[in-house]
Amino acid sequence: MPHSTQAGQDPRFCLLEDILDAGLLNAVFQPILDLRSRTFTGYEALIRGPADTPLNAPLALFDCAREHGLTLPLERACIEVIFRRFAEARLSGSLFVNLSPSGLLDEQIGNGHTSKLLAELNLHPSRIVFELTENEQIDDFDQLIDALDRFRSHGFQFAIDDLGEGFANLKLWSEIHPDCVKIDRHFIDQLADDPFKYELVHAITLMAKTSATTVIAEGIERPEDFLAVRDLGIQCAQGFLIARPEPHPPINPHEKIRSFLAQRQISVQPGKLSETHRQTIGQLIDLIEPMTPGACNDLVLDRFERDPQLSLLPVVDDGYPLGLIWRYTFLDGLVRPYRRELFGRKPCTLFMNPNPLMLDAATPLQEASLRLAQISEHSEIFGLIVTENGRYAGVCSGQRLMTRITELQINAARYANPLTQLPGNVPIYTHMDRLLGNEADFVVCYIDIDHFKPFNDTYGYHAGDDLILILAQALTEVTDSHRDLVGHIGGDDFIVLLQSGNWQKRIEQLFARFDAGLTPLLHPRHQSAGGYWTEDRSGNEVFHPLPTLSVGAVEVNHGDYESHRDLSDTASQVKKLAKRQSGHSLFKERRKPPPNRP
Repeated sequence: MPHSTQAGQDPRFCLLEDILDAGLLNAVFQPILDLRSRTFTGYEALIRGPADTPLNAPLALFDCAREHGLTLPLERACIEVIFRRFAEARLSGSLFVNLSPSGLLDEQIGNGHTSKLLAELNLHPSRIVFELTENEQIDDFDQLIDALDRFRSHGFQFAIDDLGEGFANLKLWSEIHPDCVKIDRHFIDQLADDPFKYELVHAITLMAKTSATTVIAEGIERPEDFLAVRDLGIQCAQGFLIARPEPHPPINPHEKIRSFLAQRQISVQPGKLSETHRQTIGQLIDLIEPMTPGACNDLVLDRFERDPQLSLLPVVDDGYPLGLIWRYTFLDGLVRPYRRELFGRKPCTLFMNPNPLMLDAATPLQEASLRLAQISEHSEIFGLIVTENGRYAGVCSGQRLMTRITELQINAARYANPLTQLPGNVPIYTHMDRLLGNEADFVVCYIDIDHFKPFNDTYGYHAGDDLILILAQALTEVTDSHRDLVGHIGGDDFIVLLQSGNWQKRIEQLFARFDAGLTPLLHPRHQSAGGYWTEDRSGNEVFHPLPTLSVGAVEVNHGDYESHRDLSDTASQVKKLAKRQSGHSLFKERRKPPPNRP
């Protein structure tokens, strides 16, 4: 077949035609691991052009095909070579094949040719999962769904590829009700360390449960992300860590992956995103009907008298805010003798603050509170105007803003200690229950600082905070952030949930790091004396040793405890026993745990 002249002298086009004419495409297969059965449930087919050519990579192939109007011929050729190579390799399970919406609507692919090819190769259509990709706009969903129904009537299944990469595939999910969704590799990479990615992937798993859809996590390359995927309850996983694409891929997971699946250790969830930072001033809007600049003060007074709870009145002209009238300053200015007679008929702009704080609705609450506090020390009596694209959207009172900030800070303290930003009580106990529920073997260490109050009294609260931060830093340095949870329950008390091996050696390292951090805070004479003298409540001089650490450790084997309550009570008692010893102390619980309640 002669080369077309539409491409001029483009050598890539000539090469593409040669590839299609001579059948030079190759297929490789990457296993998809079922995390529950611990077997390969299927393989994704990936196409390759001839090696050592500019069109070896699939992206280059399809870019060239789109440029020269050969996308459908290329897709037809890909499907045929993939089916034939899969049958030749005698692989078990499902075959995942990429297909564009245009390919799904293509007459040659959908007119029975595909089913005839599968029958020739002795492959049942139920083993084929077409992955629909978001590489082109879908204009007619009804036509697409009709095509899907025809394919499904023959037994074919469908998946959505690269979920999360764009908004269209979320709409596609709701429209076509796929059998599987594959989470884009961008959201899987660093999943174990990124709170935003973790929450997003968790949300996808919840949506999938609602729709009875199988979730496949793509692009897994790190063991930490593999364990995070497993512990999120995702059914299937794919990536270089599991196996690379090959013409003849493995039929069973390798030993390293089997060991990951067999271990009872669970991943530590990355810290939750702070609700304080996620909430915006737009969520606290009061939709107060504004005054126009020509309205008189008598009308403003009438509004305030009719609504005793009304503290702010915005003045808006043609949708754009001009200023803000505060109830108390307005009434103070108008109720004096003869003031109403003089100014009642005057425009309300007379008592308006022309320079109030104005913030866009997307402004985070923390920033809004700081900006409002800069106006006055008594910012709770003031308020602000909220805008959207510069136009009036509503108002927010200072009191409402401060109340909400306080609520969020109190709630946040349960999740992260304000000083160290380490996990607080809620994530500590949640993770403890996860460990118990998964029958994991782990160690609970309850840690506090001995002689902390005398140190605080001698050096001041700032030094006390510095010492707590030194301990927090030392704990994070001697633990594995993916296996061990370091929590701060308040004051100088910490809890560490350790799944790492050689945990006793880690505690010894903790003692050394704590001492190294403490030394620069001490006065040389206190350091040489090993402590300092202070007065007790009776005025007597008392000598106090330098701060040290007490660690109460409880080794937990699966089945020992039912809930975090029993376990944390035991750890607290063991810590008290550790504090009876002088210097750095580690006390291990040796008593048999209480029998489980039925």
